[in-house]
Amino acid sequence: AFCFPYVDREKLPRILPRVFDQAEFLSDYGLRALSKYHEGEPYTFYSNGQVHTVRYEPAESTTSMFGGNSNWRGPIWFPLNFLMIETLKKYHAYYGDNFKVEVPHGSRNQVTLEEAAQEISRRLVRIFQRDESSGRRAVLGSIDYFQTDPHSRDCVPFYECFHGDTGAGVGASHQTGWTSLVASLIQSNPSMADLKRKTPR
Repeated sequence: AFCFPYVDREKLPRILPRVFDQAEFLSDYGLRALSKYHEGEPYTFYSNGQVHTVRYEPAESTTSMFGGNSNWRGPIWFPLNFLMIETLKKYHAYYGDNFKVEVPHGSRNQVTLEEAAQEISRRLVRIFQRDESSGRRAVLGSIDYFQTDPHSRDCVPFYECFHGDTGAGVGASHQTGWTSLVASLIQSNPSMADLKRKTPR
């Protein structure tokens, strides 16, 4: 979904502003699977005499159409984010440091595509980190027991996907497949050297 193999230098600057817009795809915890724009502007289409509406849903699906938990309409999924990170790195290798993008969109903060990839990585890793001021982890959501219990607060589960606005874990828990990509992000990002020492084993 976020891989652009046929996008040239002219088209890329027209796509990336939406990707890095916090009112659309960019969340504090990575990239959403569907733009937050559709929270206020649902997409409606007609097929075989039926009306279908796609809305931004930040957590669990409100329909059982795809099995209840399967919801690509807002959550943060590691496979999509990882593909985007790898794609941006490849574009940076081709276009170099002179090609820059504003991250977040509207901030006037111009960065290279490599730095944009690192910023997505940092936001994904933030899902599991303890917040410096509150001591809470986004992945554990609003469940105070898991946030404060000394035996539980450092037992970090790998969820299937994450809330599009808060980073709380949703879907299947202890889903150690694609979400374990976070380890690769920590290892490959020089700016996360501190985290390698601080993250519990």
